[in-house]
Amino acid sequence: MCTSLWFAGNAVMPDLILNLGLNDNDLGHLTSSVQFGFIAGTLFFAFFTIADRFNPSHVFFASALLGALFNLLIVVDGLSFTHVLFLRFLTGFFLAGIYPVGMKIASDYFAKGLGRALSFLVGALVLGTAFPHLVSDFASAVTWKSVIYVTSALAVFGGSLMILFVKPGPFRKPGQKQNFGAVFQVFKNENFKAASFGYFGHMWELYAFWAFVPLMLNFYAKGQPIDINVPLWSFLIIGLGGVACFFGGLLSERFGERKIALIALLGSGLCCLTSPLMFQTTPFIFIGFLILWGWLVIVDSPLLSTLVARHADPELRGTSLTIVNCLGFSITIVSIQLLVILMTIVPFEYLFLILAIGPIFGVLALRRQN
Repeated sequence: MCTSLWFAGNAVMPDLILNLGLNDNDLGHLTSSVQFGFIAGTLFFAFFTIADRFNPSHVFFASALLGALFNLLIVVDGLSFTHVLFLRFLTGFFLAGIYPVGMKIASDYFAKGLGRALSFLVGALVLGTAFPHLVSDFASAVTWKSVIYVTSALAVFGGSLMILFVKPGPFRKPGQKQNFGAVFQVFKNENFKAASFGYFGHMWELYAFWAFVPLMLNFYAKGQPIDINVPLWSFLIIGLGGVACFFGGLLSERFGERKIALIALLGSGLCCLTSPLMFQTTPFIFIGFLILWGWLVIVDSPLLSTLVARHADPELRGTSLTIVNCLGFSITIVSIQLLVILMTIVPFEYLFLILAIGPIFGVLALRRQN
């Protein structure tokens, strides 16, 4: 519910383009502003070790309320694109108290089965990320502001559920004092570093793919004799990745998180490399390919986070997850903005070859882990 704030702006992008006189390139800027906010938020949360020093459910609730507020404010009439970017930045800032803090809460409940638990959690993140596209499809007959109202209401409700029903986990080890050196201390463990670098490679691809799914569908639809419901298919392509996370978590219990993550990285890397060919196929094959890519691009995310959490110092687990998220999302800005720049230089169907760099780097990093 709370992560539905993430792509709320992207889901109403056509209306923002119309109302604010924008162009398609502004999609990348809109997405990156949320990522910038998330990075600033994770730096703040990590530097002050907030998720380890305070009740994480309280942190989650407060972040959900503030994120919902700044998401809601973009419906105010008369805003410029700069105002919208700043509000999306603030929304991203408080998402830093939702996503990594949620993983911290989950890790406090599971000494065993953490891979499955985080897979279910990230599956929920995926559904939340995709949900605004579904709301946009239903709200098209009403107003784009409905998407914003619904996502903000969901965030408030989700945060309320957390504070009412989720208490500190039995394996929580709260930090007792401020530790400004924790941000640098966490990378001294080599296995932690390898898992983190695998995560960074994964992040190079993930959010760039998610952000550009509507553009891929729009580009492909221009040459087709049939209509393609872009909001609905965007929801399905992204949202069905949550199902992949569910099954990935179950498989990880049998085969191990590292092995399943490696397979997913290899698979999504192949999707990047074969993407130019898929723009020449039938709608059935093209959309099926995007659904497969949507599965592979996310299934490794909770498994890599599990490896990060497992190799982190228990007293700094929340800070460790937060700082790795911070660096990972910094990388997403680079890949998204690179795609925006390349859109003016490279034929669109060849644009996503550059994303293969991330999975290749991730595979090489994970192979070094003991």
